[in-house]
Amino acid sequence: MTLRRRFPRLALLLALLCLPPALRAQLHPLAVPGGVARLELGPDTAARPQLWLGDQPVTVLARQGRWQALVGIPLDTPAGTLILRQGPRPDQGSPLALRVEPRQYPVQNLRLKNKGQVELSPENEARVAREHEEIARLKRHWRDTPYVDTDFVRPAAGRLSGRFGVRRFFNGQPRAPHSGLDIAAARGTPVRTVSGGQVLAVADYFFNGRSVFIDHGQGLISLYCHLDGIDVHPGQGLEKGAPIGTVGSTGRSTGPHLHWTMVLNGTNVDPALFLHQSAGTSLDTRP
Repeated sequence: MTLRRRFPRLALLLALLCLPPALRAQLHPLAVPGGVARLELGPDTAARPQLWLGDQPVTVLARQGRWQALVGIPLDTPAGTLILRQGPRPDQGSPLALRVEPRQYPVQNLRLKNKGQVELSPENEARVAREHEEIARLKRHWRDTPYVDTDFVRPAAGRLSGRFGVRRFFNGQPRAPHSGLDIAAARGTPVRTVSGGQVLAVADYFFNGRSVFIDHGQGLISLYCHLDGIDVHPGQGLEKGAPIGTVGSTGRSTGPHLHWTMVLNGTNVDPALFLHQSAGTSLDTRP
Protein backbone atom coordinates (compact mmCIF):
# COMPACT_ATOMS: atom_id res chain seq x y z
CA MET A 1 0.00 0.00 0.00
CA THR A 2 1.41 3.42 -0.97
CA LEU A 3 2.12 6.32 1.40
CA ARG A 4 -0.58 8.38 -0.30
CA ARG A 5 -3.23 5.74 0.37
CA ARG A 6 -2.22 4.95 3.96
CA PHE A 7 -1.46 8.50 5.13
CA PRO A 8 -3.21 10.96 2.78
CA ARG A 9 -2.65 14.01 5.04
CA LEU A 10 1.05 13.26 5.40
CA ALA A 11 1.41 12.75 1.66
CA LEU A 12 -0.30 16.09 1.01
CA LEU A 13 1.98 17.87 3.50
CA LEU A 14 5.09 16.39 1.88
CA ALA A 15 3.84 17.48 -1.53
CA LEU A 16 3.32 21.04 -0.28
CA LEU A 17 6.80 21.20 1.23
CA CYS A 18 8.31 20.12 -2.07
CA LEU A 19 6.72 22.98 -3.97
CA PRO A 20 8.75 26.16 -4.58
CA PRO A 21 7.57 29.23 -2.61
CA ALA A 22 5.96 30.86 -5.65
CA LEU A 23 3.68 27.87 -6.11
CA ARG A 24 2.90 27.48 -2.43
CA ALA A 25 1.66 31.07 -2.42
CA GLN A 26 -0.95 30.24 -5.05
CA LEU A 27 -2.77 27.56 -3.05
CA HIS A 28 -6.23 28.11 -1.64
CA PRO A 29 -6.56 29.80 1.76
CA LEU A 30 -8.63 28.48 4.67
CA ALA A 31 -12.43 28.63 4.78
CA VAL A 32 -12.63 28.62 8.59
CA PRO A 33 -13.80 31.18 11.17
CA GLY A 34 -11.24 33.99 11.04
CA GLY A 35 -9.91 32.70 7.74
CA VAL A 36 -10.11 33.79 4.11
CA ALA A 37 -11.97 31.87 1.42
CA ARG A 38 -11.48 32.16 -2.32
CA LEU A 39 -14.56 31.90 -4.54
CA GLU A 40 -14.52 31.45 -8.31
CA LEU A 41 -16.99 33.81 -10.05
CA GLY A 42 -16.41 32.98 -13.71
CA PRO A 43 -14.24 34.28 -16.59
CA ASP A 44 -13.16 37.92 -16.53
CA THR A 45 -14.54 38.61 -20.02
CA ALA A 46 -17.46 40.56 -18.55
CA ALA A 47 -17.62 43.41 -16.02
CA ARG A 48 -16.32 42.72 -12.53
CA PRO A 49 -19.03 41.06 -10.42
CA GLN A 50 -20.20 42.60 -7.16
CA LEU A 51 -20.32 40.34 -4.14
CA TRP A 52 -21.67 41.05 -0.65
CA LEU A 53 -21.38 39.49 2.79
CA GLY A 54 -24.26 41.06 4.65
CA ASP A 55 -24.10 44.74 3.75
CA GLN A 56 -20.31 44.71 3.25
CA PRO A 57 -18.77 44.53 -0.26
CA VAL A 58 -16.29 41.71 -0.87
CA THR A 59 -12.95 41.92 -2.67
CA VAL A 60 -13.20 40.67 -6.29
CA LEU A 61 -10.05 40.42 -8.41
CA ALA A 62 -9.08 39.21 -11.88
CA ARG A 63 -6.57 36.38 -11.64
CA GLN A 64 -5.44 34.02 -14.39
CA GLY A 65 -8.35 34.99 -16.65
CA ARG A 66 -11.08 34.55 -14.02
CA TRP A 67 -12.87 36.65 -11.43
CA GLN A 68 -12.09 35.51 -7.91
CA ALA A 69 -13.48 36.77 -4.62
CA LEU A 70 -11.53 36.89 -1.35
CA VAL A 71 -13.97 36.52 1.53
CA GLY A 72 -13.01 37.32 5.11
CA ILE A 73 -14.94 34.98 7.41
CA PRO A 74 -15.90 36.48 10.81
CA LEU A 75 -14.33 34.73 13.77
CA ASP A 76 -17.71 34.03 15.38
CA THR A 77 -19.07 32.27 12.26
CA PRO A 78 -20.35 28.77 13.10
CA ALA A 79 -19.27 25.84 10.97
CA GLY A 80 -21.71 25.23 8.15
CA THR A 81 -22.99 27.27 5.21
CA LEU A 82 -22.33 31.00 4.86
CA ILE A 83 -24.52 32.80 2.30
CA LEU A 84 -23.21 35.66 0.15
CA ARG A 85 -25.05 37.66 -2.51
CA GLN A 86 -23.86 38.47 -6.02
CA GLY A 87 -25.56 41.51 -7.45
CA PRO A 88 -25.57 45.33 -7.62
CA ARG A 89 -26.84 45.69 -4.03
CA PRO A 90 -26.59 43.63 -0.84
CA ASP A 91 -30.36 43.02 -0.80
CA GLN A 92 -30.46 41.95 -4.44
CA GLY A 93 -28.85 39.28 -6.56
CA SER A 94 -28.19 35.58 -6.49
CA PRO A 95 -27.16 33.72 -3.34
CA LEU A 96 -23.79 31.99 -3.21
CA ALA A 97 -23.10 29.33 -0.60
CA LEU A 98 -19.71 29.05 1.10
CA ARG A 99 -18.87 26.02 3.24
CA VAL A 100 -17.15 27.03 6.50
CA GLU A 101 -15.16 24.32 8.26
CA PRO A 102 -14.77 24.25 12.07
CA ARG A 103 -11.63 25.48 13.78
CA GLN A 104 -10.67 25.53 17.46
CA TYR A 105 -8.42 28.28 18.80
CA PRO A 106 -6.32 27.90 21.97
CA VAL A 107 -6.73 29.72 25.30
CA GLN A 108 -4.25 32.28 26.69
CA ASN A 109 -4.05 33.63 30.25
CA LEU A 110 -2.41 37.04 30.76
CA ARG A 111 -1.61 38.99 33.92
CA LEU A 112 -1.69 42.80 33.91
CA LYS A 113 -0.23 44.80 36.80
CA ASN A 114 -2.36 47.81 35.91
CA LYS A 115 -5.80 46.63 37.04
CA GLY A 116 -7.31 49.80 35.58
CA GLN A 117 -6.79 48.24 32.14
CA VAL A 118 -8.96 45.26 33.12
CA GLU A 119 -11.63 46.76 35.38
CA LEU A 120 -12.38 50.05 33.64
CA SER A 121 -13.54 53.26 35.26
CA PRO A 122 -16.78 54.81 33.93
CA GLU A 123 -14.72 57.42 32.08
CA ASN A 124 -12.56 54.79 30.41
CA GLU A 125 -15.59 52.65 29.59
CA ALA A 126 -17.08 55.62 27.75
CA ARG A 127 -13.80 56.25 25.95
CA VAL A 128 -13.50 52.59 24.90
CA ALA A 129 -17.09 52.60 23.60
CA ARG A 130 -16.36 55.67 21.44
CA GLU A 131 -13.15 54.16 20.14
CA HIS A 132 -14.88 50.86 19.40
CA GLU A 133 -17.36 52.66 17.13
CA GLU A 134 -14.58 54.58 15.40
CA ILE A 135 -12.52 51.43 14.77
CA ALA A 136 -15.60 49.58 13.45
CA ARG A 137 -16.23 52.45 11.01
CA LEU A 138 -12.62 52.41 9.79
CA LYS A 139 -12.75 48.64 9.29
CA ARG A 140 -15.76 49.06 6.98
CA HIS A 141 -13.92 51.57 4.77
CA TRP A 142 -14.02 50.77 1.04
CA ARG A 143 -11.84 52.21 -1.74
CA ASP A 144 -12.41 50.70 -5.16
CA THR A 145 -9.19 49.62 -6.86
CA PRO A 146 -8.60 47.34 -9.88
CA TYR A 147 -5.89 45.34 -8.12
CA VAL A 148 -4.94 44.41 -4.55
CA ASP A 149 -1.43 43.21 -3.75
CA THR A 150 -1.56 40.45 -1.11
CA ASP A 151 2.04 39.32 -1.59
CA PHE A 152 2.97 40.79 1.80
CA VAL A 153 6.27 41.55 3.49
CA ARG A 154 6.64 40.95 7.22
CA PRO A 155 5.81 44.16 9.13
CA ALA A 156 8.61 43.81 11.73
CA ALA A 157 11.48 41.55 12.67
CA GLY A 158 10.85 39.48 15.78
CA ARG A 159 9.35 36.38 17.31
CA LEU A 160 5.68 35.54 16.79
CA SER A 161 4.39 35.79 20.36
CA GLY A 162 0.61 35.86 20.03
CA ARG A 163 -1.49 34.06 17.43
CA PHE A 164 -4.75 35.21 15.93
CA GLY A 165 -8.03 33.92 17.42
CA VAL A 166 -6.64 32.94 20.82
CA ARG A 167 -9.33 33.12 23.50
CA ARG A 168 -7.84 35.44 26.12
CA PHE A 169 -8.27 35.87 29.86
CA PHE A 170 -6.87 38.99 31.53
CA ASN A 171 -6.29 38.48 35.26
CA GLY A 172 -8.70 35.57 35.08
CA GLN A 173 -11.47 37.54 33.34
CA PRO A 174 -12.60 36.49 29.82
CA ARG A 175 -12.14 39.02 27.06
CA ALA A 176 -12.55 39.13 23.27
CA PRO A 177 -10.42 36.73 21.21
CA HIS A 178 -7.09 38.01 19.96
CA SER A 179 -7.77 40.03 16.82
CA GLY A 180 -4.33 39.92 15.24
CA LEU A 181 -0.81 38.54 15.25
CA ASP A 182 1.75 39.70 17.84
CA ILE A 183 5.43 40.11 16.99
CA ALA A 184 7.69 40.49 20.04
CA ALA A 185 10.47 43.00 19.38
CA ALA A 186 12.51 45.58 21.23
CA ARG A 187 11.17 49.08 21.63
CA GLY A 188 12.21 51.16 18.64
CA THR A 189 12.28 48.26 16.16
CA PRO A 190 11.17 49.59 12.74
CA VAL A 191 7.63 48.78 11.59
CA ARG A 192 6.80 48.82 7.89
CA THR A 193 3.65 48.47 5.84
CA VAL A 194 2.98 44.94 4.59
CA SER A 195 1.84 46.20 1.18
CA GLY A 196 1.34 49.43 -0.72
CA GLY A 197 -1.60 51.67 0.12
CA GLN A 198 -2.80 54.87 1.73
CA VAL A 199 -2.74 55.81 5.41
CA LEU A 200 -6.37 55.70 6.47
CA ALA A 201 -6.02 56.93 10.05
CA VAL A 202 -3.56 57.58 12.86
CA ALA A 203 -4.85 57.43 16.45
CA ASP A 204 -4.05 56.73 20.10
CA TYR A 205 -6.48 54.25 21.66
CA PHE A 206 -7.01 53.03 25.23
CA PHE A 207 -6.41 49.36 24.39
CA ASN A 208 -4.48 49.51 21.09
CA GLY A 209 -2.27 52.46 21.99
CA ARG A 210 -0.71 54.43 19.16
CA SER A 211 -2.04 52.91 15.96
CA VAL A 212 -1.91 53.25 12.19
CA PHE A 213 -4.56 52.04 9.71
CA ILE A 214 -3.46 51.48 6.10
CA ASP A 215 -5.97 51.03 3.27
CA HIS A 216 -4.72 48.62 0.58
CA GLY A 217 -7.86 48.83 -1.57
CA GLN A 218 -11.14 46.91 -1.91
CA GLY A 219 -11.72 46.55 1.82
CA LEU A 220 -8.26 45.13 2.64
CA ILE A 221 -6.93 47.10 5.61
CA SER A 222 -3.93 46.58 7.88
CA LEU A 223 -3.68 47.89 11.44
CA TYR A 224 -0.48 48.31 13.49
CA CYS A 225 -0.89 48.83 17.26
CA HIS A 226 1.09 49.62 20.46
CA LEU A 227 3.52 51.76 18.45
CA ASP A 228 6.08 53.96 20.15
CA GLY A 229 6.72 56.39 17.31
CA ILE A 230 4.61 57.10 14.21
CA ASP A 231 6.18 58.51 11.03
CA VAL A 232 3.16 58.78 8.70
CA HIS A 233 0.03 60.92 8.41
CA PRO A 234 -3.54 60.31 7.14
CA GLY A 235 -3.85 60.39 3.36
CA GLN A 236 -0.18 59.60 2.78
CA GLY A 237 0.58 57.12 -0.01
CA LEU A 238 2.98 54.30 0.83
CA GLU A 239 4.89 51.72 -1.16
CA LYS A 240 5.23 48.15 0.08
CA GLY A 241 7.73 47.93 2.93
CA ALA A 242 7.73 51.68 3.65
CA PRO A 243 8.49 52.60 7.31
CA ILE A 244 5.46 53.73 9.32
CA GLY A 245 6.79 53.84 12.89
CA THR A 246 8.50 51.85 15.63
CA VAL A 247 7.55 49.09 18.05
CA GLY A 248 6.37 50.21 21.48
CA SER A 249 4.20 49.22 24.42
CA THR A 250 1.47 51.87 24.38
CA GLY A 251 -2.12 51.05 25.32
CA ARG A 252 -2.91 47.74 27.03
CA SER A 253 0.31 45.82 26.60
CA THR A 254 2.41 43.43 28.68
CA GLY A 255 5.62 44.55 26.97
CA PRO A 256 7.06 45.93 23.72
CA HIS A 257 5.58 44.22 20.68
CA LEU A 258 3.73 44.90 17.44
CA HIS A 259 0.09 43.89 17.28
CA TRP A 260 -0.73 43.45 13.59
CA THR A 261 -4.35 43.10 12.44
CA MET A 262 -5.67 42.38 8.94
CA VAL A 263 -9.23 43.33 7.95
CA LEU A 264 -11.10 42.02 4.92
CA ASN A 265 -14.71 42.99 4.07
CA GLY A 266 -15.03 44.59 7.50
CA THR A 267 -13.91 41.60 9.59
CA ASN A 268 -10.63 40.63 11.25
CA VAL A 269 -8.85 37.70 9.59
CA ASP A 270 -5.72 35.74 10.42
CA PRO A 271 -2.65 37.75 9.26
CA ALA A 272 -0.59 34.54 9.07
CA LEU A 273 -2.53 33.59 5.93
CA PHE A 274 -0.80 36.45 4.11
CA LEU A 275 2.75 35.35 4.98
CA HIS A 276 4.77 33.00 2.77
CA GLN A 277 6.03 31.02 5.75
CA SER A 278 2.42 29.91 6.29
CA ALA A 279 3.04 27.26 3.62
CA GLY A 280 0.01 26.25 1.62
CA THR A 281 -2.22 28.99 2.98
CA SER A 282 -0.70 32.24 1.69
CA LEU A 283 -2.70 34.38 -0.69
CA ASP A 284 -1.32 35.19 -4.13
CA THR A 285 -3.57 37.48 -6.17
CA ARG A 286 -1.16 38.35 -8.95
CA PRO A 287 -3.04 38.47 -12.28
